[in-house]
Amino acid sequence: MLVHEGQARTPGIDRRLAWPLAGIAGALNAAGFCAFGTFSSNMTGNVSALADHLGLGELALALPAVALVGAFLAGAVSATLLIGAGRHHRLRGIYAYSVLTEALLLAGLGVLGAWMPEAVYGPVLVTGLSFLLGLQNATVTQITDARVRTTHVTGMVTDLGIGLGYRLARRGRGMGPDVEKIRLYGVTVAAFLAGGVAGVVAWRALGHTLLFAAAAMLALMAVPGIASARRLDPP
Repeated sequence: MLVHEGQARTPGIDRRLAWPLAGIAGALNAAGFCAFGTFSSNMTGNVSALADHLGLGELALALPAVALVGAFLAGAVSATLLIGAGRHHRLRGIYAYSVLTEALLLAGLGVLGAWMPEAVYGPVLVTGLSFLLGLQNATVTQITDARVRTTHVTGMVTDLGIGLGYRLARRGRGMGPDVEKIRLYGVTVAAFLAGGVAGVVAWRALGHTLLFAAAAMLALMAVPGIASARRLDPP
């Protein structure tokens, strides 16, 4: 899932990558909301909040939105730099390494939750999650040529609607490429939703321990990809 690129990627591979990462993203996004009342990956909402506060002259209230948008942007930039360096050195498993990086940093956020006061940890958590979700979204966007974007639900729902519109216009005749797109976008949105529900339940039961579970899931996805890439690399 994290090794194949370009023509080697099939719709099935994209779906198998999309649903677990979208589910984890949904869970982390929900956890951030439970902790601090803010969605870490909702850049549309955060930019809108920033504009609202700036328009009202509420500069202090605009700072959290600036931090979230900046962190998400920094995560995407970091992923791109990491992937670019990996491609330059012909490191086949660079996407898996990027996901492993997300896992390690997420575990670090969990460690912070063990000793930070709750009033301080909330802002640190949502800002850190924003960075990590930006990193994840940029990683998945690049490996799939933008077919999958695990945190960009607005785009996924839009693409799903376009695909359904094409199917209705054609009255369901033939399989066509739009069927695979509908499956991909539908799976991604459903996984994000299910992950969000699970994230709320898990955060209420486990608190910051949820981050360790999510980090373990990411590592379980990344490590086989790294091992597979090493087998494919010439000796």
